[in-house]
Amino acid sequence: MFHSRFALSLGSILALALVGCRDAPKSDTADPSSAQVASASVDAALRASLARPARTEEERARDVYRHPRETLEFFGLRDDMNVVELWAPLGFYTGVLAPVLHDHGKLSVTLFEPNNPPPRRFGMDAKYTERLDKSPEVYDRVARIVMTPGTFSFGPDGSADLVLTFRNVHNWLAEGYADAVFAAAFRVLKSGGALGVVDHRGAPGMTPAQIEDTGYVPEDTILALAAKAGFRLAARSEINANPKDTKDYPKGVWTLPPMYGMKDVDRAKYAAIGESDRMTLKFVKP
Repeated sequence: MFHSRFALSLGSILALALVGCRDAPKSDTADPSSAQVASASVDAALRASLARPARTEEERARDVYRHPRETLEFFGLRDDMNVVELWAPLGFYTGVLAPVLHDHGKLSVTLFEPNNPPPRRFGMDAKYTERLDKSPEVYDRVARIVMTPGTFSFGPDGSADLVLTFRNVHNWLAEGYADAVFAAAFRVLKSGGALGVVDHRGAPGMTPAQIEDTGYVPEDTILALAAKAGFRLAARSEINANPKDTKDYPKGVWTLPPMYGMKDVDRAKYAAIGESDRMTLKFVKP
């Protein structure tokens, strides 16, 4: 399922860039014309990456909820960045990032020691590394950071431009090391580097037990974690919001697709709701 060859030619990037220029995000750099070209190039590379045959049909179906191109552009992705993706859930975003960063940038991903993973990672890293191993033409330059639970380092201090995490903070809170992860993300980033966070948005005032039971996290909780580590909130986005999500399900967020925790019970109802309501937060290291 991951055996298709990756081929992203300069010609395809330029052709797609002409289509993507209208949607390219604005830049704050001093040279607007240069920034516009760079934004169009990244937009084109993301569109080409998302169109690769190697992506599964299940992943393509989730794009309507996860908005990967818009999300990565909001976080300020460039193709020459040093990017660290934390706790990649089975590689949805890795599969998008790796082709974009392959030639000019660097992508590092975190893995736990295979014999000592946290409970929520049991078996997941094995599937993830199998995906990387099966497509060396795409993932041959992806660096793997192997961690011991409780000891977190995501690379040399001040070396990364962008750290990304998708739907993971609720697990870090439940396992008791959220502060350590945010602190490690702060250390690895350069001054001016960004931390991008997407997670299931919970109601204000949720208790730790409610967060663990439902998988939803109050936005204020993540803001406090980031501020404690030294980050400054740079921007919020509603790219991944879902007003249909009532957040009151028998099996928490895992009731909704793609997990369908209730299996066939009310499946059509949950399919109509779609994936969870998510906050999308961009933090900057001063």
